Amino acid sequence: MDIRFLGHACFELSDGDTRILIDPFLTGNPKAAASADEMNPTHIFLTHGHSDHYGDVVDIAKRTNAQVVAIVEMANELGEEGVENVSDPNIGGTVEFDGGWVRLTPAWHTSTTPKGQVNTPAGLVINFAGKTVYHLGDTSLFSDLQLVKQREGEIDVALMCIGGHYTMDPVDGVVAAELVGAKQVIPCHYNTFPPIEQDAEKFKQDVKASEVVVLEPGETHSI
Repeated sequence: MDIRFLGHACFELSDGDTRILIDPFLTGNPKAAASADEMNPTHIFLTHGHSDHYGDVVDIAKRTNAQVVAIVEMANELGEEGVENVSDPNIGGTVEFDGGWVRLTPAWHTSTTPKGQVNTPAGLVINFAGKTVYHLGDTSLFSDLQLVKQREGEIDVALMCIGGHYTMDPVDGVVAAELVGAKQVIPCHYNTFPPIEQDAEKFKQDVKASEVVVLEPGETHSI
């Protein structure tokens, strides 16, 4: 599986003909490594409704007919926006797709869509191409982060916010890495805007529980 970091909290996971786009904030993202028009996902997964995660989901989904997975209230709103291929789990729910599955897990944050609908934020546990990737979403540090590994047995890569201000910072991220216990951690949600400027290399040095892979927007990591 290839993991391409597209800036902020947006990633593309790909293997063969399957391309999973997570939190497609590209238009208006000063760190975006691609434009919305360049993306041709087969699936789009959303952690929550804030504009820096919801992003271009409607335009991309309508153009590609990618399967969109979002928490039920947000999925219903997307359907009202004309997105036809939508799955609507709630926290703890699992959606299967060809070659894998995705499950929504708790994240401690807030969530409101660009249209003002309040909903519940989530993390994403994605099993795909024989690997397990955990996108924590936007979250603070909380002890239940350790439960994902207890269920899955092994997490190959955790995609982890470290920006602070809106989410946990690198200090809490070090503890989160211990709780999650992934083989590798890829930091995200930092340096996009002034309030979330952080030193990812220092975070890498401080984390002892996992190998930290720092990606610049546009770079790809293979697992």
